[in-house]
Amino acid sequence: MTHSDRRNRGKVPEVLIVDDEDDIRELIELSLIRLGLACDAAGTVGDAKALLSEKSYRLCLTDMRLPDGDGLELVEHIQTEYPGLPVAVITAYGSMDAAIRALKGGAFDFVSKPIELKSLRELVSHALRLDEHEEAPAAGGKSLIGRSAAVEQLRGQIAKLARNQAPVFIHGESGTGKEVIARLIHEQGPRAAAPFVPVNCGAISPELMESEFFGHRKGSFTGASTDKEGLFQAARGGTLFLDEVGELPLGMQVKLLRAIQERAVRPVGAHAEEPVDVRILSASHRDLAALVDDGRFRQDLFYRINVITLRSTPLRERPEDIPELARHILAKLARREGESTRDLSREALEALCRHPLPGNVRELENLLERAVALAEDNVVRAEDLDLGGGYSATPGNGVARIGPAGEVRREASVERGQSARGEPELHSERADVMSMLEATHWNRSEAARRLGMTLRQLRYRLQKWGIE
Repeated sequence: MTHSDRRNRGKVPEVLIVDDEDDIRELIELSLIRLGLACDAAGTVGDAKALLSEKSYRLCLTDMRLPDGDGLELVEHIQTEYPGLPVAVITAYGSMDAAIRALKGGAFDFVSKPIELKSLRELVSHALRLDEHEEAPAAGGKSLIGRSAAVEQLRGQIAKLARNQAPVFIHGESGTGKEVIARLIHEQGPRAAAPFVPVNCGAISPELMESEFFGHRKGSFTGASTDKEGLFQAARGGTLFLDEVGELPLGMQVKLLRAIQERAVRPVGAHAEEPVDVRILSASHRDLAALVDDGRFRQDLFYRINVITLRSTPLRERPEDIPELARHILAKLARREGESTRDLSREALEALCRHPLPGNVRELENLLERAVALAEDNVVRAEDLDLGGGYSATPGNGVARIGPAGEVRREASVERGQSARGEPELHSERADVMSMLEATHWNRSEAARRLGMTLRQLRYRLQKWGIE
């Protein structure tokens, strides 16, 4: 029986405080009593385990240093014996390493000494909302489409990570749904009712970054005619999603690290920092560890945002999800245009499953949107997709084909000359793209139109080839 099953929801919510310092215990207890919470206190790991075996709690707050052990031992015990119980750790000021170890071990969150009562109340509030969210999950968000083993594993990871406040780094190729994953972590967690603020770090001018992230005061620079909130303030109480965090310049990385560690920001032109309560999620298609080795990303920031890593799987590794994804996208396009949903012919579906889709879900959406525009009736055929035909090898997985029952099969090899995206063709495509860009004087929109691709697809290829 889980902790949640044993809990009597009709009782006054109870918190277990574990600390060997009487004054700290009293400070926390008095603060929580004002919130209408009943508390029990323990001074050792042994006493805490005894109370946990006798009573049900909705939150445990434990110091890291205890006479007969440490908070990590208690975190591990609770994770094993009472997996539904959130546990937060109290760390010494500046002990970020200890806090990160606790988060990696499954702690819900941490608070530093000397304890700021506002931060403590926010932590407790988020923890107690976990139960409310179990009963009334957030609605209206996006979802993960597919039933492959990779997607099912990702769903489980998201559900688990939604229950704590640990920083999560999502790594994956462009178009694999990194923002969707971040939104689901937010929507399934206790911050669901607060804002989810996504920001593409590569799309902000370096000169404006500090103002965009932290806000500014009136008159702090030319053009600052009013006070302005930054992205941290806009996400107050919710989640700030830093997409393509690897694009941040080193100077901004220093300021971001301080904001994350101190949980406070100083607007441009302000004399003091102001506290901000946000959860940080980040993502990149780039290898941050390699950027650290190259000196282009700070190791301390990498360590701070990479407490837990999720990987968004590319479509070539899960072609069995393509049929369901394609149906979902076609239904979405039909709703947008106010038309009936198009069907995919068997040949079209086979062609999609054979295609490597380097742009992943985003490229699949673009291909289907173009195909719907070209289709002459309610059926999208292979020729409407304009993929070039032929089989294509999927790296590490062989060839994806549709079986007689509509299932996706993988073949170990491809006959010579059948590869639709082999090296010669890729070189030819690059030459065609470069030639068209020269012909249009590097007008990317016009070049994309003449090449029969979307501007996004053209940008993807240029990025892949390392061409600015």
